[in-house]
Amino acid sequence: MVRFLYLYRNFPDNKSMLSVRITYCMNWIDKQVFQNKKAAYFTLGCKLNFAETSMIGKYLTNNGIRKILPGEKADICVVNTCSVTALADKKCRQAIRRIKKQHPDAFLVVTGCYAQLKPEDVGRIEGVDLVLGAGEKMNILKHLEEKIAVSPIKNVRTFIPSCSSDDRTRHFLKVQDGCDYYCSFCTIPFARGRSRNGTIAELVQMAETAGREGGKEIVLTGVNIGDFGKTTGETFFDLIKALEQVKSIERFRISSIEPNLLTDEILVFLSQSRRFTPHFHIPLQSGSDEVLKLMFRKYDTALFFSKVDKIMRLMPEAFIGIDVIVGMRGETDAHFKETEHFLEQLPFSQLHVFTYSERPGTMALKMGPAVSLKEKQERSRRLMELSEEKNRAFYLSQIGTVHKALFEHTKRGTKMHGFTENYIKVETDYNPCWINQLIDVTLSGFNDNKTALLIE
Repeated sequence: MVRFLYLYRNFPDNKSMLSVRITYCMNWIDKQVFQNKKAAYFTLGCKLNFAETSMIGKYLTNNGIRKILPGEKADICVVNTCSVTALADKKCRQAIRRIKKQHPDAFLVVTGCYAQLKPEDVGRIEGVDLVLGAGEKMNILKHLEEKIAVSPIKNVRTFIPSCSSDDRTRHFLKVQDGCDYYCSFCTIPFARGRSRNGTIAELVQMAETAGREGGKEIVLTGVNIGDFGKTTGETFFDLIKALEQVKSIERFRISSIEPNLLTDEILVFLSQSRRFTPHFHIPLQSGSDEVLKLMFRKYDTALFFSKVDKIMRLMPEAFIGIDVIVGMRGETDAHFKETEHFLEQLPFSQLHVFTYSERPGTMALKMGPAVSLKEKQERSRRLMELSEEKNRAFYLSQIGTVHKALFEHTKRGTKMHGFTENYIKVETDYNPCWINQLIDVTLSGFNDNKTALLIE
């Protein structure tokens, strides 16, 4: 009744509704109360979240709710959250409070990993009207009368493919969700559930639709996309071979893939592909085999090195991004030095450095000893410096080479940016005719901020 009174107070379209049966009331809420209303969408975290937020937006649009225009106040705000670290949780809380101040009269819906893992905590944040779990996020209108709608993650078995396009030149195609790995430091299996995926046929159809709507590039997203096929009896290799035949899309990228699932047959195929880019994002997490065992990872440093070496032999201009976690429980100074030395030998292009964060319910909490915050910060600083060195060296190696850059929308300023097939950020003077177009460019030198290469 509290939920209905909120809706009645904010949308008093028909006062006689208070006297009707609850079933009719809910039918009215679902079909009438938000007709011609406005929604705002906010995404925190990974590319997978962007794809899912876009799908939520399409669902609400199909139910008569349009996206807000610049300067408008929203009637509904949907916040799709992340919970990969304690810092991510904090940023989500800050974002929720900020959004409520920006849209004080909006019905505020919070979903995503933080909502699934800590629904009661989220529900207590002032201004939150509805908390939706992983199994409920795609059906917001069904749960409007509730405060918290979160199913146990073990019961979440459905998979709804999605493809984002809002405000982005690149599309993000969700091909897989969940993870069966249960690494000792990670809560994602508790937030996302078991590995599951869509069929190749429906994913190919979504890619073709994105191409017909003007999309040029699609990034394949998921939690553990190399594990694709658990629910359909297919494989990730089958999927990329099928997507290669989608002629309406000019470029595909693989967002992130576990090294043990990046098979030689996949690498050979990618090296010969006309549409898949030479761009890899591979989680290492540690360059110490002892720490990899503590993390319950499914590979060792020898396997990881062999994969990077294979990539560079097949695709010398490939961009290779690597995830690393510093300060894992049990990581000694000697272990960190092993990681640092291992990374120095690798021809990568960029590091994504994460500081280990204690996550409730994970096996890592039973390990030890803990690493001090000061030491974590020092290790992170050292790896970030190494990343900057490697990234600059990679960019320098590409000066004078010719590539195709896909240029993105620009919201302000006189410059526009794009990315080459091997993920080099380029900058040039703003030209509206180049937006969402693949343009042949020759890379020259760095821009003033040393963040992108200029083009001739």
